[in-house]
Amino acid sequence: MRMLTSLTITNNSKPRRNTSLALVFALMLPWVLVGASLAAKDRPIAKAETVGMSSERLAKLSAALDGYVERDKLAGAVVVIMRRGEVVFHQAFGQRDRAERDAMETSDIFRIASQSKALVSAAIMILQEDGKLLISHPVSRYLPSFEKTTVAEDRDDGRYEIVPAKRSITLRDLLTHTAGVSYGNGPTSHLWEKAEIQGWYFAHRSEPVRATIDRLAALPFDAHPGEKFIYGYSTDILGAVVEAASGKPLDQFLQTRLFDPLGMSDTHFYLPTDQADRLAVVYSATETGLVKAPDPGHMVGQGHYVNGPRQSFSGGAGLLSTAGDYARFLQMMLGGGELDGKRVLARKTVELMTTNHVGDKLAWRGGVGFGLGFQVVLDVGATGEHGSVGEFGWGGAYHSTYWVDPKEELVVAYMTQLIPAGGLDDHQTLRALVYSAIVD
Repeated sequence: MRMLTSLTITNNSKPRRNTSLALVFALMLPWVLVGASLAAKDRPIAKAETVGMSSERLAKLSAALDGYVERDKLAGAVVVIMRRGEVVFHQAFGQRDRAERDAMETSDIFRIASQSKALVSAAIMILQEDGKLLISHPVSRYLPSFEKTTVAEDRDDGRYEIVPAKRSITLRDLLTHTAGVSYGNGPTSHLWEKAEIQGWYFAHRSEPVRATIDRLAALPFDAHPGEKFIYGYSTDILGAVVEAASGKPLDQFLQTRLFDPLGMSDTHFYLPTDQADRLAVVYSATETGLVKAPDPGHMVGQGHYVNGPRQSFSGGAGLLSTAGDYARFLQMMLGGGELDGKRVLARKTVELMTTNHVGDKLAWRGGVGFGLGFQVVLDVGATGEHGSVGEFGWGGAYHSTYWVDPKEELVVAYMTQLIPAGGLDDHQTLRALVYSAIVD
């Protein structure tokens, strides 16, 4: 398998271009704008035909995404498609900021929300390879506040009873979302609300993430460890484990052990202030079209990623990144833990992460299971979508998505900023047209 030799942004601190001129130019000659954005990279985009894909068919994807923008369904997006280690598609669509008439650029930065989970899951596996932890260990070995946890059990009369957990929560429970930890929306949601721990958003918090997680440990969880797949704060807890096991703040550990080795120079918890004009604006779908989300807002909003307290590193949903940066991480995973000659994870670790660990507990969607940080496809027919057995991926609350298909040697990273998305079917269109472009 050929490895990606470069997918980096070379103009990190550039000023925004003349957006009104750019918009007119884009409307007149969209192919010229695409060519300009690709030229900003330090390597050419490969011709699709050299890796068994069709340029003509990929052009249908460009037209489809332009159509979503024209119909006021999307403000803007960036897509990276790689096959066999080559970038065959890296395009921007629409606008970063509609009020400023600022065209989206391929180097623009997005709130990736739950796409943070895969990165922090990889950090846990790096620490296991360092001999600093084992995923079979109880969480309490690193976070003593989890020594004794409780569960809100449903009773026959429709009420609940808070009881001790049947066993300790392990790191593997957290990696697979089988720890019983929700986003505070279970039967004791009023207790979580009183503790001010609900929802995935942390950027407004004026306390270190460890303090939040220690308070969280005292709240009743929604299921006993290992019994159900429940999506929630599991990866935020893992972020606190990374800090405890490594002796470093989460942002520093990720920077030195993941982002720097992979050349992910535009991935941060909080945006450097001189890069603020690269952060894509968040929009919300309404019955009458797109509207700008509140600023700063909370879970639906622009967030505190530029002007906030900059103290809480949410391992579950706190990172910002570009499509190019995230594609480098995905290519490393596809490459068995190695990218550009730098090994981040062992091949067998990647195999373990991308294997189903939850049996049939992921009952809310057919044909898929869950590994250590990723959804894993088990039965393509049951999903009803293009793909391959062994494909892994996930997405984020701002309507971003990604997947890696080892069988097809394919990486796809799709970034946009839309919450709520209003039932938009762009993810399904993206998937259908990407696979339709494979012609070998």
